[in-house]
Amino acid sequence: MIEREDAGLASDIVAYSMEELKKYFEGIGQKPFRAKQVYEWLHKKNVDAFEEMTNISADMQKQLERDFFIEQLTIVKVLTSKIDGTQKFLFRLRDGNVIESVLMRYKHGNSVCISTQVGCRMGCRFCASTLDGLERNLTSSEMLKEIYTVQKYCGERISNIVLMGSGEPMDNFDNVVALINKISDENGLHISQRNITISTCGLIDNMKRFADLGMQVTLALSLHAAEDDTRKELMPIARRYTISQELEACRYYFEKTGRRVTFEYSLVAGVNDNIGEAKKLVSLIRGMNCHVNLIPVNPIKERDYQKSSAASVAEFKKYLEKNGINATIRREMGSDIQGACGQLRKSFIEDET
Repeated sequence: MIEREDAGLASDIVAYSMEELKKYFEGIGQKPFRAKQVYEWLHKKNVDAFEEMTNISADMQKQLERDFFIEQLTIVKVLTSKIDGTQKFLFRLRDGNVIESVLMRYKHGNSVCISTQVGCRMGCRFCASTLDGLERNLTSSEMLKEIYTVQKYCGERISNIVLMGSGEPMDNFDNVVALINKISDENGLHISQRNITISTCGLIDNMKRFADLGMQVTLALSLHAAEDDTRKELMPIARRYTISQELEACRYYFEKTGRRVTFEYSLVAGVNDNIGEAKKLVSLIRGMNCHVNLIPVNPIKERDYQKSSAASVAEFKKYLEKNGINATIRREMGSDIQGACGQLRKSFIEDET
C-alpha cells in the first residue's frame, strides 16, 4: 500500500490491494474470502459507506468503520460543454486541495482524463497545471475515486483511462502503478490495461522502470519538438535529457511490452508548426513503431503561445502521413469549459483567494 507523503493513510481502505485486505482479515480472525467481498464493494460497486456492504454483518461493518475510512472526493463544480458534451469536474480532496478530471464521450466509449498530482513541477511552458508548482502527489485511492466518482455521476460505464491531467504520472510512480493494478483487477472495474494511456514529459529512469513491469499500457511521450534547442524552449525536462535519450527509452518500452508508443506534439504557432519542423520530425522517428498525436495548443493567459491555424495543422499532418508516419489530430473537446489541463483549477483558486 502506497501512502500519501504528508500524512499516514494506513486507514485508507481504498488504497489496500486484495492481498493486503486478506492479511487484514486473517489478522482479525476472519476468512480470506471477506477480502474479495469488501474489495468488490469498494472497486466494483463503488460504495461510500461500510453500511452499504449488505453481505457483511453489522458487527463487521462496525469493525471496518473503526479501522478504516473510505476515500471520497467532493464535487465542487461540473462544467458541461455546449459544443460536444464534454464534462469537466472540479473535486475537493480531504485536505482541502482541488483537482480536475475530464469526461469525454466517444463512439468507442467513455474516457476519463485524470490528474495524478495536485499541481505539477515539470514547468512545461504551454501548460496551466504547472504555473503554481507541485503541491503533492495523489494517492492511488484519490486517483481511483476520480474515475469512480465520474462514473457514478454520469451513470455510464467508463471504458478508457488517460493519465494526462494535471501532474506528471512518472513523478508519482508507485501510486500510479498501484492505480493501474487496481483499476485493471478483475474484482474491480476490470478496465483493460490496453485501454489505459500514460502521458509523460520524459522521466527516463521511471519510463524504463515502468517498461520492466511489462504492463500493456499505452505510453505517450510529450515530444513537442524534433530538435533539442526548440524542445528546451517548451519543456525544462529537455535540459536534463536529450531527444535521443528519450527515443531510446521509447524503443526500450516497445521492446519490453510490444506496445506502440505515441508521441504527443503540441503545435504552437510560429514555433514548431511549419513544414520544416515536420521534416525534422519525420527524420527523427521514421522507422519507429509509433503514432503521432498532433495537439493544437490551448492558449493560456499567463503565456504568449498561440494556437496554430487549422490549415497549418492539416498541412503538418499531411506531410507526416505522406512520409509514412501515422498521425492524428486530437479532437478538441471542452474548449468552452476551460478544458485544458489546470485551467479550471487555477481560475477557481484565484477566485477563492
